[in-house]
Amino acid sequence: MRPNPFNDIRRIRCCVWLALCCCVAGCTSVFLQPDRVQYFAKRTLDTPAQDIWIAARDGSELHALYLPAHGVRRGTILYLHGNAENLSSHIYMVNWLPADGYAVLALDYRGYGRSQGNAGIDAAHEDAESALAWLVARGASNTGPLIVLGQSLGASIGIRVVARSPLRDHVAAVIADSAFASYRRIAREKLAALWLSWPLQWPLSWLISDRYAPIDVIADLAPIPLLLIHGEQDAVVDVHHAQALYAAAGRPKALWLIPHCEHIGALRREAVRQRLRDYLDGITQVPAMPYDPSIPLSRDADE
Repeated sequence: MRPNPFNDIRRIRCCVWLALCCCVAGCTSVFLQPDRVQYFAKRTLDTPAQDIWIAARDGSELHALYLPAHGVRRGTILYLHGNAENLSSHIYMVNWLPADGYAVLALDYRGYGRSQGNAGIDAAHEDAESALAWLVARGASNTGPLIVLGQSLGASIGIRVVARSPLRDHVAAVIADSAFASYRRIAREKLAALWLSWPLQWPLSWLISDRYAPIDVIADLAPIPLLLIHGEQDAVVDVHHAQALYAAAGRPKALWLIPHCEHIGALRREAVRQRLRDYLDGITQVPAMPYDPSIPLSRDADE
């Protein structure tokens, strides 16, 4: 019996459509990859921590960790982590800040870690706003200057939330590490990286909503100081995203491009941490040692 060529054509079509569906689903999962695994269960934080529960807009209970400042409090940082895993792994990016006088409120969005509810882009933005409101409600005398620090997805969320928040006047600065400029743009870039979806990167990327694109609102952050940090070797979010955000932002703004650094790798470096301490001290009006330009730390732009 001769094979039916039409069956082969149908199989090819089916495979192509399945692959395209997987590509679109993969683009969506680039933004949200939550889990409830307890990472580094036996690793110490090296700083006191308190479990905090914050009510989300839909009534879910959001879990956060509050790390009190050691000694004299200089300010409080709202930390927004990236898209994958949960707070139990990301917390080690900021556990060094309390020793320098900065309290930290680190949030898990809905569907992440011990937080209730279902993960979603809308939910993550709402949850960041809820955490900011929780800090504002404590009063400036209990928090000092408020700084929003986000990484990757959290960086893009932080830019968008502060730019549009009615609480923006309570924010002293926004620090965005490894932020992407546009959800649709980065989805297009991920589609372009696959041979199967490369020819359809433009039509498929339009299936990704760009309603929360930080580049659309970053100019509205001004006059809140903005610091963008990005690794020059970032293979997850290309450095041109930081450059586009910097170009679109109003003053005051600064861009630190960190050589030989990958995605959200900057804050693992002691030299970058020290420079960030100096930046924070300047924002909170605490005298700091002058930065030594002879140290090969980053390629910068400041305005």
